[in-house]
Amino acid sequence: MDAQALVLLADIVEAGNLSSAARRLKMSRANVSYHLAQLEKSMGQQLLRRTTRRLEPTELGYRLYQHGCVIRDELMAARESLSSLGSSLHGLVRVSIPSGFGNMVMSDWLIDFKRRYPDIVLNLLFENRVDDLLKDEVDIAIRVMSEPPQQLVAVELSTVNYWVCASTEYAAEHPMPVELEDLSRLPVITSNVIGRDLRLSAYQGDTRREVVLHPTLASENFQFLRAAILGGLGIGLVPDYVLKRDVDAGRAVTSLTDWRLSVFGTRMYLLRMPGRYQTLAARTLIDFVVQRARDWSRGQQCAATPSQAGHNGG
Repeated sequence: MDAQALVLLADIVEAGNLSSAARRLKMSRANVSYHLAQLEKSMGQQLLRRTTRRLEPTELGYRLYQHGCVIRDELMAARESLSSLGSSLHGLVRVSIPSGFGNMVMSDWLIDFKRRYPDIVLNLLFENRVDDLLKDEVDIAIRVMSEPPQQLVAVELSTVNYWVCASTEYAAEHPMPVELEDLSRLPVITSNVIGRDLRLSAYQGDTRREVVLHPTLASENFQFLRAAILGGLGIGLVPDYVLKRDVDAGRAVTSLTDWRLSVFGTRMYLLRMPGRYQTLAARTLIDFVVQRARDWSRGQQCAATPSQAGHNGG
């Protein structure tokens, strides 16, 4: 059995189709198809089957895929050991991070990381979609969700708290929500939800409530949402880190603080593929981000609870 063919099989499975595998491997699609056909011929069985979305391994194909991953990882580890002799830590790490948290919190962490490890190349993708890591070909993803996908390795970094908030000027001139249901009638500013209703989950002790909202302004750009809230365009429903400095400085106020709120989930995770080799550079970044996130989370928990809005009711 050809070990290189098993490595090729692992790359095809992770790419999801022959064309993507060919691009990743810098080979022609016909060449990739030929080597796959030869491997299947030598096994006497089909190793991959086509579904509506991608190529999926058969039972034998999956077992061989696992062996291919081990061989590939050992080869990569050997190359990394040789290339690192007498040199500083280096390598490429591809990271997918949420646009809001990435810009407003993680940017400073990653800049500090680059100062410490200037020879590590960071390829950053700012996005909020929760797709599998195979398609995006990233090493690490940071995501906010209720539960992590079972097929991924997940490390919980922090809880995420949502605030109902508005500029102090807006709160002085307009009614702020007193009950959860008020949010369904007020101009809400929040992040995008595509293809479904925006449902706010609210928790108070053992009580759980759900409210369907109809935002008058929605965007995936949290810096824009912050500007819109401070500009007095309505009631913001955003993670606390978006407006924490503004609340602390008195530029914004909060409401409904006795409820724990969630739109897309209340926990932030670092995600990675279980069978993908983690280079020393990637492992170093993971350790760095996990430590920074947990330090940040402790700081958030120790911060004082934001003051309730003192509005005039109209």
